[in-house]
Amino acid sequence: MIEIRTKLKIRQSAYQLAVGGVLRLPFEQRQKSRMRATLVSGEDLALMLPRGEILRGGDLLVASDGRVVAIEAAVESVFHVECASPVALARAAYHLGNRHVAVEVGDGFLRLVADHVLEDLLTGLGAVVKKIEAPFEPEAGAYGGGHQHADEHSSGARIHEFGAPVGSEHDHHHDCGHEQHGHHHK
Repeated sequence: MIEIRTKLKIRQSAYQLAVGGVLRLPFEQRQKSRMRATLVSGEDLALMLPRGEILRGGDLLVASDGRVVAIEAAVESVFHVECASPVALARAAYHLGNRHVAVEVGDGFLRLVADHVLEDLLTGLGAVVKKIEAPFEPEAGAYGGGHQHADEHSSGARIHEFGAPVGSEHDHHHDCGHEQHGHHHK
């Protein structure tokens, strides 16, 4: 079994590197820095990156045998959200962000992991929500990785009004805007 402990600081498009394997993962797994996985070729590997490392489609890793392994965002079930106006789309994005939902922002659309509660919220705001199969590459967050809860997007998790999973250790407060995260509001 090969081991991967290093992520290159360059993207595949930056240089013509010979890629010796492809690791295709959905976003939920690309957030894990330590796991067992299988290359597209069927070869098993152990991923042991520094904690907190999030993998993106196009990222390059170095395997213990010297091969460069490319990350590919897997096709997964996501909601594709469109609205009648840019203001309505911004309103939908605001409400999703208020719940700490990972969102991919595109030209005139939003994408997020399929969740029936969020579908109800969005349709209530007048958005058109379609379930599609596509790679999911959400925004990284304004402060270099965003604020995520590992269990927040898993199926069956109960989430309170501010996006924290019920029963989780969620020690910052939300009444005027994430003070403990360094966010400032004027």
